[in-house]
Amino acid sequence: MDSEILKGIMLKETDALKKLLSLLEEQYKLLLGNKIFELEGIVSKIQEVNKEIAEIEVERRKVTAGKAMSDLIRESKNIDLESSYRNIKKLVSELQLQKDTNDALIRQGLGFSTRMLNIITPDRNTQTYNAYGKLRK
Repeated sequence: MDSEILKGIMLKETDALKKLLSLLEEQYKLLLGNKIFELEGIVSKIQEVNKEIAEIEVERRKVTAGKAMSDLIRESKNIDLESSYRNIKKLVSELQLQKDTNDALIRQGLGFSTRMLNIITPDRNTQTYNAYGKLRK
């Protein structure tokens, strides 16, 4: 395993993860601003960056021959590789948090929209009273 090649791959992955994080933060701002049409445009950008990250990941796995990154970093005793690895792990945890936040906001917005639609559109079934004075649907 050549540590310089791996270091280059990890730097590319770090850049791609930073791009994804900035896109997710932009998505968060659009969600808070209820800018629905702009949200559609950002989805394709997120998909492109995800594809880029996947390609980098495949390249990294070819170089590492399927070995665990933590083991390779420990064996190499290269400080630059270790700091890049820690940086990537930190970015991934930030990405996960931002993604979960955005998902929660989307779910909350959908739930609100569904409730509003249920209030606005009346029930199509006619309701009648049964023998006990209760509403029957």
